[in-house]
Amino acid sequence: MSTQTRLEHEAAHGRVLADGEPERIWGWASPAGRRRARRRADLIATAGDLGPGRRVLEVGCGTGMFTEMWASSGAEILAVDLAPELIERARARQIGGQVRFAAKPFEKYDSEGPFDAIVGSSILHHLEIRPALRRLHQLLKPGGRMAFAEPNMLNPQVWLTKNVPWIKKAMGDSPDETAFVGLQLKSLLRKAGFRQIEVSAFDFLHPSTPPVLIEAVSRVGRVLERVPGIRSIAGSLIISAVRE
Repeated sequence: MSTQTRLEHEAAHGRVLADGEPERIWGWASPAGRRRARRRADLIATAGDLGPGRRVLEVGCGTGMFTEMWASSGAEILAVDLAPELIERARARQIGGQVRFAAKPFEKYDSEGPFDAIVGSSILHHLEIRPALRRLHQLLKPGGRMAFAEPNMLNPQVWLTKNVPWIKKAMGDSPDETAFVGLQLKSLLRKAGFRQIEVSAFDFLHPSTPPVLIEAVSRVGRVLERVPGIRSIAGSLIISAVRE
């Protein structure tokens, strides 16, 4: 599949999402989903070293939910997405501060870089990963950091969602998206020129967890994340690397 065709598919998927309830489809609208989103945002912010004076590119910002969380870091954020319809929703949040939104593929931002950090949530698995990682590397300053959270293919539910067509459609996934295995992703990052690569599995909290159980399930999940073997099947990967 050509890059242009893939971009067209993802833009069309964005339009469909914007016409519905994107946060619900993505699993962020429930009480457990909001808890997951907050933790994910914090992990990415730490891995990307977001803070005052840092110029940050957010790839695939969607409705701006994570952008809003990261805005409090004091970083200057350029948040981009392919779908103008999702960018309209993001702008409607009126985040203000040092946040700008733009409807454009991240690959097109030559004049805006280089960046101190590039971040995103569940976006790399929508992209043609090898050229995308090379482009991320080019857009970073020397010493700049990339930090993303992505679905973990070793998680049984993620595997089913990404590989069984009718489940994929029912879950609201785009036809081209996939998921990653940590070792595979580390190898791809090295080949793209990154160093100080870290990929860790996390998150055993499901969006449908009843509110009364969220705290208990979260505590158990944190314990499981420290158990080799079991940790590898957690639902998400936190990914960070540095351009040297």
